[in-house]
Amino acid sequence: MVAASAVAADSAPFEIAGPDLHVEVTRKGQTLPIARVPSLAPGDKVAVRGGLPETQSAHFVLMSAFLRGATNPPPKDWLDVARLWKDKDKDNSLSLTVPKDARQLVLLLVPETGGAEGVLSDAVRGKPGEFGRVAQDLNQASLDHSRLDAFMAAIRAQDHNGPEYLRTVAPVLARSLSIKLQEDCLSKVIELQASCLVQNREALVLSDVHSSSLADTLTGTPTDLALQLSATREGGAGYYSAYIGVARDVARIFGAFNNPQFNYLPTLGVREGDRMSLLLNAAPSFKKPKSVIVSAMPAVEADIPPQLRSTAKGAICIRSGAVLPVEGGPLVFSTDFAHDMKVRLTAASGEVVEIPARARADKGGYEFAADTLPAAFAGEVRAHLHGLWGFEPFEGPDFVLQKPGADAWKLAGDPGSLIVGRDNEVVLEGAAPACVEDAVLRQPGGAARSLKWKVLEDGRLGVTVPLAEVPAGEMRIELRQSGVAAGQAVTLRARVQASRLDGLDMHANDTEGVLSGQRLDQVRSVTIGDAEFRPDGLVREGGTDRLRLVAQGTARAPAQGASASASVKLEDGRTQTLPVRVTAARPRVEVLGRDVYPGPPSDGAKVLDLGTGGLLPDNGELAFSLKAAAGMTFGTGDTVEIGSAQGDPIARLAVGKGLNLESPEVFVATLKASDLPPGTFGPVRFRVARKDGVAGDWSPLATVVRLPRIEGATCTDETCTLTGRNLFLVDTAASDDGFTRPAAVPPGYTGRTLQVPGRPADATLRIHLRDAPESTVRLSLDK
Repeated sequence: MVAASAVAADSAPFEIAGPDLHVEVTRKGQTLPIARVPSLAPGDKVAVRGGLPETQSAHFVLMSAFLRGATNPPPKDWLDVARLWKDKDKDNSLSLTVPKDARQLVLLLVPETGGAEGVLSDAVRGKPGEFGRVAQDLNQASLDHSRLDAFMAAIRAQDHNGPEYLRTVAPVLARSLSIKLQEDCLSKVIELQASCLVQNREALVLSDVHSSSLADTLTGTPTDLALQLSATREGGAGYYSAYIGVARDVARIFGAFNNPQFNYLPTLGVREGDRMSLLLNAAPSFKKPKSVIVSAMPAVEADIPPQLRSTAKGAICIRSGAVLPVEGGPLVFSTDFAHDMKVRLTAASGEVVEIPARARADKGGYEFAADTLPAAFAGEVRAHLHGLWGFEPFEGPDFVLQKPGADAWKLAGDPGSLIVGRDNEVVLEGAAPACVEDAVLRQPGGAARSLKWKVLEDGRLGVTVPLAEVPAGEMRIELRQSGVAAGQAVTLRARVQASRLDGLDMHANDTEGVLSGQRLDQVRSVTIGDAEFRPDGLVREGGTDRLRLVAQGTARAPAQGASASASVKLEDGRTQTLPVRVTAARPRVEVLGRDVYPGPPSDGAKVLDLGTGGLLPDNGELAFSLKAAAGMTFGTGDTVEIGSAQGDPIARLAVGKGLNLESPEVFVATLKASDLPPGTFGPVRFRVARKDGVAGDWSPLATVVRLPRIEGATCTDETCTLTGRNLFLVDTAASDDGFTRPAAVPPGYTGRTLQVPGRPADATLRIHLRDAPESTVRLSLDK
């Protein structure tokens, strides 16, 4: 019989309705129903009476036993008996006082049997550790069962809340009640979701640290069975609570002292008000061996309320059915341990009101009705959740709430900062941004557009206004808030982005300057006194524009040291002013003389006459002299920079290195082609640079040309023939100055002869080099 009981307990869930008991607990003059009592304390008055129906035919004996640990059997006066079929209250109910050293209280119901009281008393006092373990596990399992019941009841209610209820509410329920969510169920068709979510229910209840502490009452040396159970995941050391295996565990514990007269059935207690309904996992027997129904009362320990935490990510809008989101206490959603909960609201004026709050597992927090708050509770409101946990005060977390008021919304910051052609982030100030439900952009003649918004950390509202393809002009943002019938509008004006002016840099008495900033393409002109400057080239470097300005007519920049400001006129007619930074004048020079000295021809090569056109052969050198402008002088630290046609410096001449100071006003310079980077050809420029880094304008200097190696040039009456190497450096060749019948050399030519039509009358061929096709080079014919 023992083995059969153990097997039955191992597989059967607690689904058989047992008898009801009515229990109340009184502490310090205050009486609570059992559903509101998380734990007992020494000195508590516990009143227990039966809740059997009037048609009850079997008589039950109710025995109570206080326990004080596995190694300390309880005295006889810690056990009491009631006969539930008796008429007198003193006989059919228990009036108990929790002894000082008690740790658990168990209740045993057994059919009336001669000698039953003595047998049960001997069992409890003979093996108090087993009954203590049973009380611990049954108390824990009952708490876990309450969470599972709450979850399943909410899931089954989905038919009343529409087809999408489960997808949104099931995850919230699972978090609130610490229930394992079968997420794959939510991907099934609507009709199958609810049944899927409650399958394998014994594996749904996750361990809850707080409920485990309520049942942590076993002391002394544990039995081998307890050690074995604690090592299993089902026994509480892993993912799930003892609820999974409690029937099996209790059956094994009781199996040690079952006898031919009695066996023991564990029960879970479902509490509602003062009624504790017992759930059995096997039908009781009224024949030998008769069943002893075992129920655990709350443990005798200090009340330890859960540490509720707010999960709000900012202010909460005070609306009908507002919810204060919390986590950290699944039992506040599945039991009545936390009761008389209220929200204490404090307005900015200091006025305080208290509103009842109700735990809602499906909403993840406490719901309260705030529809009738006084007018003073507008704007920001402080909230504190509090109540009772059993007999003790229970303090919950604090929250920040918001409620719309009468104040109008307004734009924070520059009203002209809204720019078309891009997305704009604007900040709005007003009461209760957490209550904003919708934001819409409206423009004259345009369709309304929904806007994205978020509540910023400083409590203001950040709104994204997309104006990529929107014309400039007046527009408004309309806000709709919860609990406010009429929306509010904030009027804005969008503009074309104005230029941002960072600075205007000029050199004294110069004819140009550089304006830096952003959107400088909107600049029409710059005026300094009577001098006007106009844009002449815009360059963007990263996020900064640099606009070159050139003087109109005889205009000049101010003198060095002058205090001047510029008036910048924009394309939209607006005008901005900014100071002018005037630095030292840039060096200005004129070329006094220039001579080219070709290098010696290579053996066997003919000499080309380069003329006086400023061509510098790649084996020659250029001598030139420079004169400083009036009022300026040269110094030994000044240099002459040589640059490419693009203005990039490629060589530098310094005093003693290609540069000679003839006098304070005159430089004589020598530039060798070999001073330039290999492969240089085409126009080169020069400028004078001061030792402080101020440089003058780039000016043309010469054209570097690569020369073909012409070894022969002979003519007949009809044609001339050139022979040599690198003839691809020739662009065209002709026998007359007008190049009426030119011989063009194709790009990439690799031949060593070139036929030129005609015979020149002066025995001289004309050549345009590829590096200087506008200049004419002459070659004398062979005699």
